[in-house]
Amino acid sequence: MTDLALGPSVRRVQEALAAAGGGHTVVVLEQSARTSAQAASAVGCRVDQIAKSLVFRAEQSQRAVLVIASGANRVDERKVAVLIAEPIGRADAEFVRQRTGFAIGGVAPVAHAEPLTILIDEDLLQWSEIWAAAGHPNTVFKLTPADLVSLTGGRVAAVKS
Repeated sequence: MTDLALGPSVRRVQEALAAAGGGHTVVVLEQSARTSAQAASAVGCRVDQIAKSLVFRAEQSQRAVLVIASGANRVDERKVAVLIAEPIGRADAEFVRQRTGFAIGGVAPVAHAEPLTILIDEDLLQWSEIWAAAGHPNTVFKLTPADLVSLTGGRVAAVKS
């Protein structure tokens, strides 16, 4: 990646990817990829191949729960609550930034500010390659579903509604 002007969040992601090996590289896009549809259009893939990051707040423990879902899917919050054995609620922008170190629209699956509970949508496993946010709404990186599981330590589960 040559454009480090995007700030420390993107550098943190690239450093985490480099440390993990695998040759993943952050790609800087000319347009915003805040939504799955925008990201898919920018990289030329199906919306289903976008690994979107959704952060929830566990209501009792106040821990951050990151659900990495297929861009085409809606997350069933009841299923997530059962999977983590605790009710969840939406996380506001401040909570997301504080717990992940990223702004909404650029939350990467790696390099978080603190350890997160991570669930991965089983539907992502059907693809040979997927794309995830890389710390800024204009950055992404390509990886395999197996890489996503390995890099995040996340649990693969049925999370779609």
